[in-house]
Amino acid sequence: MSETEPEKKGWFARFRSRGAPANETPPSETPQPAERQVEKQTDIPVAPPSAEVAPSPSEPPPEVLDAAPGPDAGKKEEEVEAKGWLSRLRAGLAKSTKRVTESITSLFTKKKLDQETLNELEDALIQADLGVSVAARLIAKLGKERFGKEVTDEEVRAAFADDIAEILQPVAMPLAIDSARKPHVVLVVGVNGSGKTTTIAKMAHLFKGEGRKVMLAAGDTFRAAAVEQLKVWGDRAGVPVISKPTGADAAGLAYEALEKARAEGSDVLLIDTAGRLHNKTNLMEELAKIVRVIRKIDPSAPHSCLLVLDATTGQNAHAQVETFKTMSPIDALVVTKLDGSAKGGVLVALAEKFKLPVVAIGIGEGIDDLRPFEARAFARGLMGLPA
Repeated sequence: MSETEPEKKGWFARFRSRGAPANETPPSETPQPAERQVEKQTDIPVAPPSAEVAPSPSEPPPEVLDAAPGPDAGKKEEEVEAKGWLSRLRAGLAKSTKRVTESITSLFTKKKLDQETLNELEDALIQADLGVSVAARLIAKLGKERFGKEVTDEEVRAAFADDIAEILQPVAMPLAIDSARKPHVVLVVGVNGSGKTTTIAKMAHLFKGEGRKVMLAAGDTFRAAAVEQLKVWGDRAGVPVISKPTGADAAGLAYEALEKARAEGSDVLLIDTAGRLHNKTNLMEELAKIVRVIRKIDPSAPHSCLLVLDATTGQNAHAQVETFKTMSPIDALVVTKLDGSAKGGVLVALAEKFKLPVVAIGIGEGIDDLRPFEARAFARGLMGLPA
């Protein structure tokens, strides 16, 4: 941030003391085709400017979808009480909550906490996707403090919620946008169907609401539907979208989008990428190429690299994090589709294992259903307790 320019107060900061904006119904997300899969590559070198060529002159120029005029998102009412979002969070976690709390409740009828019960509780936590390490940690602490004492299921759930919040608190941090960069480049990666495109649009909506100038780059050039989907979302959020025809070079598009964003003084550039898994080497190499090419313009780019994870994948999310960490400069996570999954506990396992910041979670399809991650609210919601 420059010394003369005050830092804009971000949505992620305002959320702690204010409520969620009104809900809005988005277009239905376009069904994804079969997943493209990718393999590990261990390094992303920064190539010299002459090694990679920016977009070929023969390629058609990028298409710019002008932002549709609309009410200033920054002027939207933000005075809805925080309990509105918290109640939606609890509703979104209902499936995960039911999965873990029913198992705990069934073990207690005002009884003393013995070893057999501890073993059964540990099994219940593992089956709820919290993972072996987290389950062992929670059970060890509960046994140390309450072994041989009479406990109720609510007391156990409250103890677990406190311990889970302790695990989550260090990773619950907002995505910090550096106002000194014009633009702050955010590269968004993930597998097919994880919700990258809608996540990008929802983040654009939030950033615009902070008064920032935002631009989107439709880097999933493999699927025409993905480009059109981002255009629709961009129009809804009121931000321009840079795109090219299906099959165009994604790295070239990212390069031109960054050039345009710099020329227009954008505050944030969000770059979408094609969905990919870890057994398609060529696709992972393309991701590495995007990083190399944009670094010719700004050697520090991308300034943030978000991995979007679908909560319904459960423990498979671990493999995705491992793979993408080897291929791109992942520095934060976004977890989506918590409302459609009974596997929300995996977020706790990810936090404990990788300790990557979780900057946002998604609990619905609305443009306002992506919010900053709050550790205590999530932990208590997961255990079926009021925030």
